[in-house]
Amino acid sequence: MTATDPALTALAQGWCALSLLHGRIEAHIERALQAKHDLSVREYSLLDVLSRQHEGEGGHLQMKQVADAVVLSQSATTRLVTRLEDRGLLERYLCPTDRRGIYTNVTDSGLRLLDEARPTNDAALREALDEAARNPELAPLVRVVESLNVPA
Repeated sequence: MTATDPALTALAQGWCALSLLHGRIEAHIERALQAKHDLSVREYSLLDVLSRQHEGEGGHLQMKQVADAVVLSQSATTRLVTRLEDRGLLERYLCPTDRRGIYTNVTDSGLRLLDEARPTNDAALREALDEAARNPELAPLVRVVESLNVPA
C-alpha cells in the first residue's frame, strides 16, 4: 500500500469523520454541562463512572481502571479526582483489605449534581447526534452510534 492507495485514503477519511463527530458531540455536551452545572464533560464522565461502583466483589475501581474508563492518563485522572474532591463531589479512602489501595467514591453532593446533570447530558447528546445526522458524511456514523447497545 502507498500513501495514495484508495483503501488508505478511505480509511483516513473515515477516521476524520469519526473524529469530527466525536469533537462536535463533546463540544456540544461540554457547553451544556458548563452552562447549567459548572461541569466539564470529563468531570461528568468521572462522576458517572464512579457512581456505578458497588460494595460487591470487584465493585470498586482502581485508578488505572478509572483512567481507562474516562479515557485519560492516570496522572490526569488523579488531577481530575483532586479537583472534584476539592469541590466536595468525591472522597478518597483506604481500601479496607489492602492499605496500599485508595478508592474514590462520589459524595452525596456529587450524586445530586450527577442526577441534576444527567438530563442535560442526555439532551445535549441527542441534540448533537440529530445535528450530525443532517451531515451526509456523518449520518452513517450517527446511525451506527444509535444502533449500539453496549453496557456502560
